[in-house]
Amino acid sequence: MATKKKTTTNKTSKKTSAKAEAPRERDEAEGAAPGGEAEIVVEAPAEAAEVLREPAELAYADQLEALRQNDEDRPPASWRLSPRAVLRYIVGGESLAASIDGRTRTVEITRKFFGDDALVERAIVTLASERALLLVGEPGTGKSWLSEHLAAAICGNSSLTIQGTAGTTEEHIKYSWNVARVIAEGYALDNLVPSPTMNAMRTGGLLRFEEITRCVPDVQDALVSVLSDKAIAVPELPRSPLVWAKPGFNVIATANSRDQGVNELSAALKRRFNYVHIPLIADARTERAVVTQRTTELMQRYGIEARVEPAVLDLLTTVFREIREGKSNEGVGLKKPGTTMSTAEAIGCALDATLHARYFGDGRVSAADIARNLAGSVVKEDLGDLAALREYATLVAKKRAADDPRWREFHEALTVAVR
Repeated sequence: MATKKKTTTNKTSKKTSAKAEAPRERDEAEGAAPGGEAEIVVEAPAEAAEVLREPAELAYADQLEALRQNDEDRPPASWRLSPRAVLRYIVGGESLAASIDGRTRTVEITRKFFGDDALVERAIVTLASERALLLVGEPGTGKSWLSEHLAAAICGNSSLTIQGTAGTTEEHIKYSWNVARVIAEGYALDNLVPSPTMNAMRTGGLLRFEEITRCVPDVQDALVSVLSDKAIAVPELPRSPLVWAKPGFNVIATANSRDQGVNELSAALKRRFNYVHIPLIADARTERAVVTQRTTELMQRYGIEARVEPAVLDLLTTVFREIREGKSNEGVGLKKPGTTMSTAEAIGCALDATLHARYFGDGRVSAADIARNLAGSVVKEDLGDLAALREYATLVAKKRAADDPRWREFHEALTVAVR
């Protein structure tokens, strides 16, 4: 099918995802789909990407450089950008002229976080202060995504990361030793293996601590001295030297609200964090914009040759929002599943649907493709959550199917999928 307007990728470069953007709106007279939004179209890349996923500081390097060249404020110590420029990087929505690779061009700054800008401002202010930052929210609300982009914009390195688990130890937070060399040579600074924390302290960078509440309290408390004294003692070495943090060092931690109470932070550690709560996206238009942009970026990353109409993504986000809220747009009460029907889950469902359409269909994502892949997003641990999908199919999708062919297609496929 020919279309006058489409988002097309025919080659892959190191900055592919930086250039990914949600389709711009034009009126139907210029060839856009009904509603003024463009169909997402991704063609096969000319060559395979070297890595599956680049860190934000590489993927969005052009945008960061453009902001650096146009930054009129003075950044804090060790920061690459001023706080105002960091905010502009996160919220996007502007185009800047910059010299990239020896030539001047216009760089579009895309939106990275679709939430309240005031939340981002508070996060940035916290990272410029003495307190660490704790991002709290339901799974799939973009906490890690925001954390990564803040680190990329502020210190140019988002890879200094600790993943909190039940198996995380104090050595993961502070340092460990090259045992073979210690046996042969004894304790020496050259035989010390620094943690991401120590590397961040030495460079004045940001440490990202993911899922901090998954760690046991004794391990969490290893951070207290790091955050209060800004130093790590190494008692194994003569005179127990201290590794001091350079200006700019700070910590961004994340925690799922559903894990609150699993390993509660101590009072001492709580005092050293500013909490920023990240809510689920409540606005339908914003959620659809997020799903559209991220689906486009992921299709480009994986080189998925497929077409996605705006109406299909609108149906997807409507289904997720109604099941999440436990009420349809018509006011019909619905059973809520135990799974968090987050925007991230909607994006995952959209990506699965594009893969299904690419490899088992004609390349055009249909409402049926959405329905076939919906169960994997909703039914995680409790098979009883299938009842929520069956109820939705009966009470909502079936009624809409009488007037809308897309909902009819969705209803038929969902009915088969949840048998």
